[in-house]
Amino acid sequence: MSADDLWLALAIAGLAVITVVARAFFMIPEREIPMPDWLRRGLKYAPLAALTAVIAPEILMLQGELIGTLRDARLPSVLCATAYYFWRRGILGTIVVGMSVYLPLHIGLGW
Repeated sequence: MSADDLWLALAIAGLAVITVVARAFFMIPEREIPMPDWLRRGLKYAPLAALTAVIAPEILMLQGELIGTLRDARLPSVLCATAYYFWRRGILGTIVVGMSVYLPLHIGLGW
C-alpha cells in the first residue's frame, strides 16, 4: 500500500465521519437542544432555501452567465412543470411534464 493510497483511505474515512456527525447532529443528544424561537422558525425554511439555491442557477444560467435568449429548452419546461404542479400538486407528474417538454426541445430542436 503506497502513501497515496493511505492518504486516500484517510480522506475517505474522514469525510465519512464528518458526514455521519453532520447528519446525526440533532439526534446525538438525549434531550432536545434549546434553540431560540426565531431560529426554530427559520430552520423550517432551510430545505426550501437549499433547493432554490441549487435549482435556480440550473434554470437561469448557462456557463456562469444568465441565459440571454428565450430559445432555451429549460424555460418552457419549467413553466409547464410549474403549471402542472399548481394544477395537480404532484411531484412525479411535475417531473414527467417538465422532462416531456424539455427533451423534445433540447434534443429534437437543439435548443
